[in-house]
Amino acid sequence: MSKENKKNIETICVQAGWTPKKGEPRVLPIYQSTTFKYETSEQMGKLFDLEESGYFYTRLQNPTNDAVADKITQLEGGVAGMLTSSGQAASFYALFNICSAGDHFVSASTIYGGTYNLFAVTMKKLGIDVTFIDQDASEEEISKAFQPNTKALFAETISNPAMNVLDIEKFARIAHSHGVPLIVDNTFPTPINCRPFQWGADIIIHSTTKYMDGHAAAVGGAIVDSGNFDWEAYADKFPGLTQPDESYHGLTYTKAFGKGAYITKAVVQLMRDLGSAQSPQNAFLLNLGLETLHLRVPRHCENALKVAQYLQSHPKVAWVHYPKLEDNKYYELSEKYLPNGACGVMTFGIKGGRDESVRFMDSLKLVAIVTHVADARTCVLHPASHTHRQLSDEQLISAGVAPDLIRLSVGIENVNDIINDIEQALEDVK
Repeated sequence: MSKENKKNIETICVQAGWTPKKGEPRVLPIYQSTTFKYETSEQMGKLFDLEESGYFYTRLQNPTNDAVADKITQLEGGVAGMLTSSGQAASFYALFNICSAGDHFVSASTIYGGTYNLFAVTMKKLGIDVTFIDQDASEEEISKAFQPNTKALFAETISNPAMNVLDIEKFARIAHSHGVPLIVDNTFPTPINCRPFQWGADIIIHSTTKYMDGHAAAVGGAIVDSGNFDWEAYADKFPGLTQPDESYHGLTYTKAFGKGAYITKAVVQLMRDLGSAQSPQNAFLLNLGLETLHLRVPRHCENALKVAQYLQSHPKVAWVHYPKLEDNKYYELSEKYLPNGACGVMTFGIKGGRDESVRFMDSLKLVAIVTHVADARTCVLHPASHTHRQLSDEQLISAGVAPDLIRLSVGIENVNDIINDIEQALEDVK
């Protein structure tokens, strides 16, 4: 790639995805239309046969969505990407695109509670089984979870809410030694702080609802493919990609679309049949958030480190878990994979346990209790009572959620105001 074509990540945030031609809008337009017009029946027919690219129905593809998906793909350094209606939809599609009834995949146990339930309950109803593993276990121990019908390995780069940092290279080695792709959720670091493809990951997903949107305005998700996993090398394991699809006149995705096979199949097959398309309006709002992602993420990280250091020094705080604290067990991994910062999220517990943690939260004034994380405003949540309340005590421990665990998402306000609010709330703690 020539020097003039190779753009830095800040420029990609602002300008990638939409390049207006003469007389076109400078700002990405919202193509708020369900359908698109063509001159002849033959033109439309070629779109349905995947012989030509284009738009005919927004449930599959929309120009606004594709522009934003292209920006995220460039940010991650991938070859193809797509938007979904939510992060949950992205998690489901990423796996369902290569798994069917009778298949199996392996996942880290310390993942977002909604994703855990999706994998452990809902996908099981579809005949797809999962084995949860400790991501800090040895390669040998994790490898024992793989079966002949295993199709993928899944983990989060920084787990929500456990805040564990993934050893991406280790997981990539394990996945590839078993002939399956590594799928990682890169929501918390964003591509500003971590680009998992550089460490061997094959597919990246995001809940764009979080830092990418950044303002808690629009729910959404994204899937990006690196184009590096060789589906043809394991053709028998991935027949959905390497064998003819009778719903498209026997077309084979790997032969017809090469490195774009995985995303093409997810769009024209899964999105066609299941929906879960992101609305063009939400994609427009997401793009506005992406334009400032490179400015907001460093501020989140700067504020979060100061808050974590304050909490660590407070006598009423029992423990603090933030990867960028030098005594944190994930500090070295965070220095390797996240040298510029982790994210704005941390966990901690109050001395006195669960009841005092709840008392502290109820005493906050600036910091809001909301079922959200990773936006511009500082917010707080008690996962055992909220996002993970469907899990048993045993599952909570497996997911890295202690009963007293408070998840604090530090925003981009003045850090002194955030700390002052935490301080006055701690005064109410016994």
